[in-house]
Amino acid sequence: MSLLNDLIDLNLSENTEKIIAEYIWIGGSGMDMRSKARTLPGPESDPSKLPKWNYDGSSTEQATGDNSEVIIHPQAIYRDPFRRGKNILVMCDAYTPTGDPIPTNKRFNAAKIFSQPEVVAEEPWFGIEQEYTLLQKDVKWPLGWPVGGYPGPQGPYYCAVGADKAFGREIVDAHYKACLYAGINISGINAEVMPGQWEFQVGPICGISSADEVWMARYILERITEIAGAVLSFDPKPVSGDWNSAGAHTNYSTKSMRNDGGIQVIKKAIEKLSKRHKEHIAAYGKGNERRLTGFHETADINTFSWGVANRGASVRVGRDTEKDGKGYFEDRRPSSNMDPYTVTSMIAETTILWKP
Repeated sequence: MSLLNDLIDLNLSENTEKIIAEYIWIGGSGMDMRSKARTLPGPESDPSKLPKWNYDGSSTEQATGDNSEVIIHPQAIYRDPFRRGKNILVMCDAYTPTGDPIPTNKRFNAAKIFSQPEVVAEEPWFGIEQEYTLLQKDVKWPLGWPVGGYPGPQGPYYCAVGADKAFGREIVDAHYKACLYAGINISGINAEVMPGQWEFQVGPICGISSADEVWMARYILERITEIAGAVLSFDPKPVSGDWNSAGAHTNYSTKSMRNDGGIQVIKKAIEKLSKRHKEHIAAYGKGNERRLTGFHETADINTFSWGVANRGASVRVGRDTEKDGKGYFEDRRPSSNMDPYTVTSMIAETTILWKP
C-alpha cells in the first residue's frame, strides 16, 4: 500500500508541464454528481479557454441511447485538493450537441437572470448553509447511531464535542480544509442538532458563483466520504420522528439592502417572496413537505411567515439587521437537496426583477 500511496502522491510538476483536469457535472437526478478526468497541456485559470468535452448521457438518464452525446462546457475552475499540484477541478454545465441546455442544466437560466442589468447593479450576495447527514455505508443509518436503534434524544449533539456526541468530525474537518485549498469561500462548519448531521456554510458570494461553489463543495464532500467509507445524504428528512431535518438556509442581501435604510428594501423583498410562496416552495427541493412541518425549527410548508430572530418562520431577519436598519435576511425554506442555481436565481428574480 505504501507504493500505491507514493504513486497517488506523485508531484507531476517535477517531470511534466501537463496537468489533470477533473470535469464535474450534475447527473440526471439533479443531485447525483458525475466526473471524469482528462490531461491538459498545461495550467489554465480561465474556464473559457478549456476545451469542451462530452459524455454518454444515456448512462446518466440525460439522453437516449440513439442520441446519447451530451456536451459539457467548463464554467468555473478550482484547485484540486486530491491530486494537488497544478491539477484542477472544473465545474461544468451540460448541453445538447446543437448548443441547447439540457433539461437538468439549471445553471443556464440562472446565468441569464444574474446577467440582467438590474440584478448586476444590485450585486446580490448569498450565504448558503448546507446541512447534510453522514450514513454508515452498509446499513444506510446515521453515523454513530446503533444499527437498528436510536441514540439518546436531541439536545447534547448541536456543536458538541466528545466521542459519544460528535460523529464524523474527521470527514468534516478534511472537507473544510479541502474547500479552502480549492479556493471555495467556505466560511464555517458545525455539528447539527441531530447526531450524525453536520453543516457547512459557503459565502457570502456574489451572484452565480455562490451556486458554483456550493456544488463544488458538495462534490468535494462526497469524494471525501467515499475515501472514508461513509455515505453522504442530502435527504431533507433522513430519519422520521422526533429528529431535526436538513435544510439549506439561504442568506441574501442586495446593495440596496446593505446601504443605509436597507431595512425598508428588505421588507419589500420579503413581501414579494410572500406573494410567490407556492412557486418558491415548488422549486426549493424534493421531499421538503417532510421537513417543513412547523416543528423542529421550521415553518409550515403551506404558510408564509417572517419574523426577527424567529427560527420557526419562513424568513428570518437577524437582530443586527433590525438594529442597524440594513443588512440581510435568511430564507429558511430551501431543503438540503435544493439546487443552488435554482434557489439563488429565483430569489434574485423575485426580489429584484419581478413586478407584482
